[in-house]
Amino acid sequence: MKLSLKGLALAAGIMWGGCVLLVGLGNLMWPAYGTALLDLARSIYPGYAQTTGLWGVIVGTGYAFVDGVIGGLLFAWLYNFFAVSTGTAAEV
Repeated sequence: MKLSLKGLALAAGIMWGGCVLLVGLGNLMWPAYGTALLDLARSIYPGYAQTTGLWGVIVGTGYAFVDGVIGGLLFAWLYNFFAVSTGTAAEV
């Protein structure tokens, strides 16, 4: 079975972007909530550390969505590559 590159890429982007969005909004309401995850995101995504408030949540969500899309696309491509090369991919 082969994975859909577009489908997995969008699903991963929505999931990771949604996680950062929810944690970011939670952190706006309760400042101690999710600080470890948001600190990690600030260390990875350029420009995210300089933004605060709701604008920071939007910027972080955008970065996370793009990061998730790229990660999902690479994962699906690698899976399909190895599934075909080992002969385990069944054509539907």
